[in-house]
Amino acid sequence: MSVISVGQAVVLGAVEGVTEFLPVSSTGHLKIAEGLMGIPVDDHAVVGFSAVIQVGAIAAVLVYFFKDIVRIVSAWCRGLLHKEERYHHDYKFAWWVIYATIPIVAVGLAAKPLIEGPLASLWVVAGSLIVGSGVMWAADQMGRHKRGEDDTSFKDAMLVGSSQILALLFPGFSRSGATMSTALILDLDRVAATRLSFFLGIPALTGAGLYELKDALGTGVGAAPLAAGTAVSFVVAYASIAWLLRFVAKHSFNAFVLYRIIVGVLLFGLLATGALAG
Repeated sequence: MSVISVGQAVVLGAVEGVTEFLPVSSTGHLKIAEGLMGIPVDDHAVVGFSAVIQVGAIAAVLVYFFKDIVRIVSAWCRGLLHKEERYHHDYKFAWWVIYATIPIVAVGLAAKPLIEGPLASLWVVAGSLIVGSGVMWAADQMGRHKRGEDDTSFKDAMLVGSSQILALLFPGFSRSGATMSTALILDLDRVAATRLSFFLGIPALTGAGLYELKDALGTGVGAAPLAAGTAVSFVVAYASIAWLLRFVAKHSFNAFVLYRIIVGVLLFGLLATGALAG
């Protein structure tokens, strides 16, 4: 019997879709939702399920940014064949995304026992939500928001890509929050920071989902819950991406900062009173 029912998978897919690209921590919200539904958050099958349904959210990015991705991949392929094409920004950007993914892959493989064990605690999620809020607020205040997407460099990509490690080790910190905050500190504007976060998430999250698929299927999660959670994640994430890009064009990240603090404090309260198991 699957440790996650189809109904629970639909709920978790919706949570994943809404929160994957908002800077509020999809992993943290998934763990909170799992805890409220009585699903063991540190079960290997559950951890694997959470990684797999992220692929639905990534598929939404691929569809939403299809023209951009085709342009970048085409430039990369042309650059591999023709030396004169290698000066094009899109060709360089494709390599930067690849290079910037290496740090999180290396840490993810090396720290897998910690990530799936002690660091999967809801206490860690609560603390990371609050600490990450402070980082996000400071980054938004410090950043001069003067650089656009075409101004990004190899250094930007590596620093922003490496910041994903924070969310990997501390669920609740938020991959989107970490990458957007780093980009803002580097003076990218909010739209450029958000789009860069999206593109850097494609290889990292897709790789994590495919890597965990066999564990999710082989240790207690059925194919039907995985399919349902992934499909719902795709639909909801697509809508979330469209909304976020419109939002950041005109607003600061303060609303997300406040929301994260409220959720973190409430989570600490639920854990301290025993309403949720850590």
